[in-house]
Amino acid sequence: MIPPGETIGILGGGQLGRMMAMAAAQLGYRTHVYAPEEQCVAAEVCAAFTSAAWDDAAAMARFAADCAVITYEFENVPVAPLAALDESLLRPHPRALETAQDRLAEKRFVEGLGGRPAPYAAVDTIADLESSIERIGLPGILKTRRDGYDGKGQWRLREASDAGNIELSGAPLVYEGFVKFDAEFSVILCRAEDGDIRFWDTPVNEHEGGILARSTVPASSAVQAHVDAARDLAAKVAERLGYIGVLTCEFFATSEGPVFNEMAPRVHNSGHWTIEGALTSQFENHVRAICGLPLGDPGLAATGVEMHNILGDSANDWAQILSDPANHLHLYGKAAARPGRKMGHVTRLILG
Repeated sequence: MIPPGETIGILGGGQLGRMMAMAAAQLGYRTHVYAPEEQCVAAEVCAAFTSAAWDDAAAMARFAADCAVITYEFENVPVAPLAALDESLLRPHPRALETAQDRLAEKRFVEGLGGRPAPYAAVDTIADLESSIERIGLPGILKTRRDGYDGKGQWRLREASDAGNIELSGAPLVYEGFVKFDAEFSVILCRAEDGDIRFWDTPVNEHEGGILARSTVPASSAVQAHVDAARDLAAKVAERLGYIGVLTCEFFATSEGPVFNEMAPRVHNSGHWTIEGALTSQFENHVRAICGLPLGDPGLAATGVEMHNILGDSANDWAQILSDPANHLHLYGKAAARPGRKMGHVTRLILG
């Protein structure tokens, strides 16, 4: 057990790290952020900040020496530099990052646990893409195996001729067949070192332009019918990885059962509603788990909850948002409001 007063290291400087640091402070912990950026929103609420490249071994060693435990706020932290650190410091284990960072490896891993992803095939050449389209069919989506998120690194193919319009860069890709689904939903869990697992209510997620727009709990009865099977798979993922902390698995609700989409080895955008909407937020339980504290109750604190992302210039509507006393506003402190950029979120509790 790591007692309050110790320092939690956070790799990555975005809004997830910011909210994690705020939850850690509430429990009496210091936080130290490590990120390549010279300025980042997480550093604004942390006790210490190291700005250095991921492969700066000396800087990483100094950072690790200041920390009692180290965690991640996004899944694309390079794994190789972490090999030089004491493995016992890292929670969750870097094997979770390795699995999630490669879409092909992730799908094969989940299949090995009995899960069902969308039909897929590895693509390295145009010939691979053409044969994948012939076998899996159209429409489909071509994705980079690494680094894509929020709709980035993806190309939708509706007709066979679309393949000819894509210039492959040489980076490994994966082709996925489209899935007919009724809804998208997340399973958000927290696993303690002793294997104790807690699940939050399952949010239904709506995306716009490949970016999460809103999450709502409780889920409809149509989605609830898939929750047990999805939770069972998510628990198997966590147990196989020896996972410690918050893990999110995204699914499609289909007529044939839940179809696995992807996993995030970290706190997740679709769980932001838990700050006001759950008895214990995803951020607090993540801190509890990585520090060896007992996990908190993830139950609902209201009849229902709606969470909306605030994108781009919508952040300028803060006064209007706050004019409704039922709204809980979270702004991330980002200076530039670019189109599609996550600037904050607003949570609304449904009472009675």
